Amino acid sequence: MADFRIRTATPDDAPGVVALRTLVHPYLVRGVASTRLMIAEPPPGEEWAAFVAEVGDRVVGWVSAYRNIRTSEADFGELSLLHVDPEQRRQGVGEALLGEALGHLRHLGVRRVRTWAQPEALPFARRHGFTPSRELRYSALDLRPAPPMPTAPPGVRLLPLGEVDPHRMYRAEIATAADEPGDVASDAISYEVWQYDVWQNLGLDKAASTAVEVDGELVAFSVVKRDGDRMWSDYTGTLPEHRGRGLAQLAKQAALHRAAAGGVRMAYTSNDEANAPMLAINARLGYRPVAAQWSCLADLT
Repeated sequence: MADFRIRTATPDDAPGVVALRTLVHPYLVRGVASTRLMIAEPPPGEEWAAFVAEVGDRVVGWVSAYRNIRTSEADFGELSLLHVDPEQRRQGVGEALLGEALGHLRHLGVRRVRTWAQPEALPFARRHGFTPSRELRYSALDLRPAPPMPTAPPGVRLLPLGEVDPHRMYRAEIATAADEPGDVASDAISYEVWQYDVWQNLGLDKAASTAVEVDGELVAFSVVKRDGDRMWSDYTGTLPEHRGRGLAQLAKQAALHRAAAGGVRMAYTSNDEANAPMLAINARLGYRPVAAQWSCLADLT
């Protein structure tokens, strides 16, 4: 049994953190530069903290914990992406990381917490007081060959995100997020937090990300974040009053086409299993399921 130690993450851990995440969650896309910045300058107001497990000088485990400031629900916290190198499991590493993260959340006064677990980790989650709630499907699409650029119908424009005012984009995302399936509503996202999450994200591809205008109104969009030749469809949405017209698929197909033209080879995304419309769009575009995770909830006392 190898000796390990738990400590607070530092920006210099970013390469090891990304290597570990790629090993355990190959369908997640966040590069070294973006990870380094997240550790060095975490989201304002979240009281975010991250911890790594180390064996020798190698990162073998990671977890982050923070206050969810994107919801109006009081004292709600997130315990994000607890994962351990497969070769170091069943040695207490995950339990030690969990203890640090929960201690941080208790210090913040968090009373209810959500985490995510792969299906094989659900027994671990249950043993520590978490109840599985919702299933999240991860899907992948090989962009070789690239999907064709769709033809916009009359009155519809497909704009790269770089040509869109960020305030317009923020208002559109807030309007589409109100009924997004999930355990907790994303109904309190400030412009500052949205800028951090989306507009100022080092991985944001403003040339591939696509907005849809109808008669001058921004009504749908598909946001692309990338790392090298891999991309993540961060969020695709349509304003409620414009749904059922194929605009989300139009935006996503255009974004995938533009990303492929920019050198992206593999696209990944995730959807709540209850989000039938987006799952159907992904199926039509050729995505295939590659993994699943469950959201799990617990009350902290």
